Amino acid sequence: MTKMRLLKALLFFPLLFLATGALAQTKALTGNIRDAQGAAIPGANIQIKGTNSGTVTDGNGAFKLSVPASATTLIISFIGYLKQEVPIGTKTEFDITLQLDNTTLADVVVVGYGIARKKDLTGAVASLKAKDFNRGITNAPDQLIQGKVAGLMVVNNSGAPGAATTVRIRGVSSVRSGNQPLYVIDGVPLDGRIARPGVNTTLGTSPDANPLNFVNAFDIASMEVLKDASATAIYGSRGSNGVIMITTKKGQTGPAKLDFGYSVGISSIMKKLKVLDAGQYKAALQQYNLSGGDEGGSADAMDAILRKGLTQNFNVGVSGGNETGKYRASFGLMNQEGIIRKTGMKKYTGNITGQYKFLESKKLGLDFNVMASHTTEQLAPISNNAGYLGSLVGQALQWNPTRNLRKPDGSLNIMQGDNSPINPLAMSEAWEDKADISYILGSISPYYKITDDLEYRFLFSVNRQTGIRRAQIASFINIQGIKDLGIAYYGNAELTTKLFTHTLSYNKKISSTLNLNAVVGYEYQDFNFKGADLGASGFSTDAVPYTSILQNAAQSNTFMSSYENPSSELQSIFGRVTVNLKEKYLLTATLRADGSNKFGKNNRYGYFPSFAAKWNVSEEDFLKGNSFVQNLALRAGWGQTGNQEFPAGAAQEQYDLRSAGAAGLMNVANPDLKWESSKQLNIGVDFSLLDNRLSGNVDYFNKNTSNLLFNFPAIAPAPASNTWVNLPGEVINKGVEVALRGEIIRGKDFSWMLGANVTFIKNELKNYTGPNVLTGSISGQGVSGATVQRFANGQPLNVFYVRKFKGLDKDGLSIFEDNGNSFYYSGDPNPKQMLGLTTEFGYKKWFLSVNMNGAFGHKVYNNTANTVLPITNLGSRNVALELLSLKESRSNPITTSTRYLENGNFMKLTNATLSYSLGNVGKSFKNVSLYLTGQNLFVITKYSGFDPEVNTDKNVNGVTSFGIEYSPYPTARNVIFGINLSL
Repeated sequence: MTKMRLLKALLFFPLLFLATGALAQTKALTGNIRDAQGAAIPGANIQIKGTNSGTVTDGNGAFKLSVPASATTLIISFIGYLKQEVPIGTKTEFDITLQLDNTTLADVVVVGYGIARKKDLTGAVASLKAKDFNRGITNAPDQLIQGKVAGLMVVNNSGAPGAATTVRIRGVSSVRSGNQPLYVIDGVPLDGRIARPGVNTTLGTSPDANPLNFVNAFDIASMEVLKDASATAIYGSRGSNGVIMITTKKGQTGPAKLDFGYSVGISSIMKKLKVLDAGQYKAALQQYNLSGGDEGGSADAMDAILRKGLTQNFNVGVSGGNETGKYRASFGLMNQEGIIRKTGMKKYTGNITGQYKFLESKKLGLDFNVMASHTTEQLAPISNNAGYLGSLVGQALQWNPTRNLRKPDGSLNIMQGDNSPINPLAMSEAWEDKADISYILGSISPYYKITDDLEYRFLFSVNRQTGIRRAQIASFINIQGIKDLGIAYYGNAELTTKLFTHTLSYNKKISSTLNLNAVVGYEYQDFNFKGADLGASGFSTDAVPYTSILQNAAQSNTFMSSYENPSSELQSIFGRVTVNLKEKYLLTATLRADGSNKFGKNNRYGYFPSFAAKWNVSEEDFLKGNSFVQNLALRAGWGQTGNQEFPAGAAQEQYDLRSAGAAGLMNVANPDLKWESSKQLNIGVDFSLLDNRLSGNVDYFNKNTSNLLFNFPAIAPAPASNTWVNLPGEVINKGVEVALRGEIIRGKDFSWMLGANVTFIKNELKNYTGPNVLTGSISGQGVSGATVQRFANGQPLNVFYVRKFKGLDKDGLSIFEDNGNSFYYSGDPNPKQMLGLTTEFGYKKWFLSVNMNGAFGHKVYNNTANTVLPITNLGSRNVALELLSLKESRSNPITTSTRYLENGNFMKLTNATLSYSLGNVGKSFKNVSLYLTGQNLFVITKYSGFDPEVNTDKNVNGVTSFGIEYSPYPTARNVIFGINLSL
């Protein structure tokens, strides 16, 4: 028995020793991480130094972690705070306070070819992080910052999913070339075009798509708007209209983290136009003593083509890494149904980024980014320039409400006769139009830190887009040339740009009071765009899509064309240097030299300098430690930028095909064609007061654009039909921007922030001595060839130039000034004031954000009222409800005038979001939050059309227009519910 006990004891002690050793190999740690004010920091990373192991804090800033006995240090990090190394020692409980890092992304702004602290900016730059973005259904990143930045105007050209936007930074400057800003994604300047083939049918030209549709808002970390020349001159010939920098999310140091987001939304029309219903139409027929027109039915054609659209958005991202390598991968799927039947967009996105360091010294690094996307648009038969036949929305508005859309047997009610009204429901059924676009934006950027202060970086990028579009109109529709034949179109387009950039960056603290930051570089970029179009009419069967049997049509009824834009190349040398003395006085100088083959051989190169200075007044001894003023700085800058956004090859001879296949000269070479140049002065002040409760900036700007690029028909006996020139004259944009942010209440449980930005701007064409240039075409019945805008000295660009309407006479006919023989400058389409309002309320775990934007002091031309719903329709088509009280004669001629020029002032509730933070749910789900968002909830305006925030493209021969509405795809009101969480 004694021997047995001894044997058990001998066996027990080794087992106890082993168990004790195993327990001693790990240690359980707990702790809390807070900021300097004592607030918990959810999602902070805790990493065991020298390993990839770690965890993140929960919604209360707490963490639990088992560490090996050999572990000596924890690394604590969170975006916007200084990284901290905490010794473990014998402690098992930790209370850690993180300090704000003024050099991290929370206070860092992306500028051209580098980054800078906000306090070091000498130019006019607005920076927004992901938390500042607009919520809701956003197809492209420009919608994320609508109403958020002083001096920035973002107008949705159409309510269609994925439609293009008009974006202006500090006004419109160009009369013929592009006015859109330059977009730069992770250091790669974009082309600005989209590879969606155009379709020009009997119904006109369809609106453009947004070239930024391939970007997923889920992947964007920040956006910077570079507004003045001292900020944009580093982009030289492409910086005249401002620059918008988009920075995507990157991996963060710490264990693998999965972010997930899902939302579902319902869309409906924001506003319907008031037209006659069946009863009102019958009463109107009696009022005008018309015996015909009442067809005994009742129909709401607009309702028939509308629907409640469902949108689902799914996103997932995985990220993580350590000190030598970080990664992030994401996938997104958006399926948006439009509010018009048979319309919508599906969007698939994928993004992979990595940042890696090599060698023991970690001086060699490699960054890469691959962004891939595919969009499928289903488009409605809505055009910018439909004639008397109208397009879908116009057809619905005009449909006689006493005429049923379907016959008693359920078949479509299709009128007979070539010029008969078109049943919009039948048009919707007859039309099929799908555009598929594939995008890839890939970049790789190796770099080497030659010294701690000097870094060389190379960037290579390819942006490739391919688009295929198939459209057809069935043979049953009553359109001359299509009825009993049918028609189909097939097109493809390819857009390819390549970028090579070499930069050498130097950042050196020369002495205790002097810091030098400099960058020099060389860049080469080329642009190629080409495509082909096929089409046919007259098909023997409707059983299969026409676009699948184009060969079925007779050869005489087929047509095809192909094109390839002249290749354009841009090579550049650039440099920037910033000197910082005592953190008080900063000087920045920039120079870029651009060479482009777009221009004449005598002006291939342009030089774009800028200079700026800043005085941080609050760093002076007389303000240091002041309890009222925390920051006060004065800025001043001047610079010159260019604009080359016009067709490649414009300065060279170009040929096209004529009859019998012969080639003919279509463009006269102009060896003296030069850059469109903008010179801009900016003076600004930045301030932060009352313990940073009130902050903001005020800027004055004056921008002068000259050497205006334009093309004219060549004057006989010139051998070609077209020539490009520099117009005499200057476009002046000047104004004041004010941005304010006030933290009215800072409580532990309750907070309230109110922000506002306002812009006052004046646009004028001065010293212009060129010929009259007309634009702003008006479409529809009775106005063939009419325009309502003109370029004129002393007037704003696109000023309205129309007859002056003085009312109706006793017979119900229009009265015009000078009997309609004279035209008058009658209003500015460019807003003179722009306003953005943001307010945020926080109460415990609840958060409410409300954003509004508006524009004032401008006019909108209602082409819809002018030609789609006039009183002359009565008896065969519908009319606007408001006309019945005017006693206007049905014989009153349709003509353009100030009658249809309306006040465009508006204030719109762009979006409102109410969210609730659940924090951590169980052991797996972290940072769970639910939200409810409303978009376009209401608009305050006197404008009678669908939406004053509209811009139908009504250019004439490429001459830009602005401020005209023509039966567009209506704006949608959206309500979205979503959830976000991390694992």
